[in-house]
Amino acid sequence: MSMLEIKDLNQFYGQSHTLWDLSLSVEKGECLCVMGRNGVGKTTLMDTIMGQHHMASGTITFDGKDITHLPVEDHARVGIGYVPQGRQIFPLLTVEENLEIGLPARRDGLKAVPKQVYDMFPVLYDMRSRQGGDLSGGQQQQLAIGRALVTDPKLIIFDEPTEGIQPNIVAEIAQIMRRLNKEIGLTVLLVEQKLPFARKMGDRFFIIDRGEGVASGKMSELDETLIKKYLTV
Repeated sequence: MSMLEIKDLNQFYGQSHTLWDLSLSVEKGECLCVMGRNGVGKTTLMDTIMGQHHMASGTITFDGKDITHLPVEDHARVGIGYVPQGRQIFPLLTVEENLEIGLPARRDGLKAVPKQVYDMFPVLYDMRSRQGGDLSGGQQQQLAIGRALVTDPKLIIFDEPTEGIQPNIVAEIAQIMRRLNKEIGLTVLLVEQKLPFARKMGDRFFIIDRGEGVASGKMSELDETLIKKYLTV
């Protein structure tokens, strides 16, 4: 069963046609990895799913509901968590205040940061009174993931979570994401440039080139021909 379904999506920046008749689905409980070179429309697609860009045409269905015209602030309320490219935490707010931003989106009315978020990220508990800007890049990524988890999502979108992160922390992020996907059962939509990370995480792949969906399949089917044609720089 599809958790997220996008059909015939078209999107423009001014006169520029950025996404062309794009259709994809993310099955419940899987990790779908969206891949492609820089500037092909991956982040634009994620922002459009989150309601941050106006769609020219097409439909987006989430968990059986049409969310095509859902206001941006309501996406977390229906169960979509977002870990944006570059993390986008609030550097002058404390770690705890950054996490609390997600609370109003919860459907159960919880008023405090859930214990399981701190259990998953002990460093955030230890540094909860520190400003977000004091954290290292890896810790800020954990904070961005924690903030998305606070909203109690059914699906979580990661836009290039390994960007600018040290290799040892990348392994830690992979472990966390795998736990969320395989143990907790969260559906994951991942944008990722690094091939080894994508192979490790993804059940399936979806390749975008110049705003169009050009190839998809099981991760085991991502062969050298596709890699050379669409992914190598």
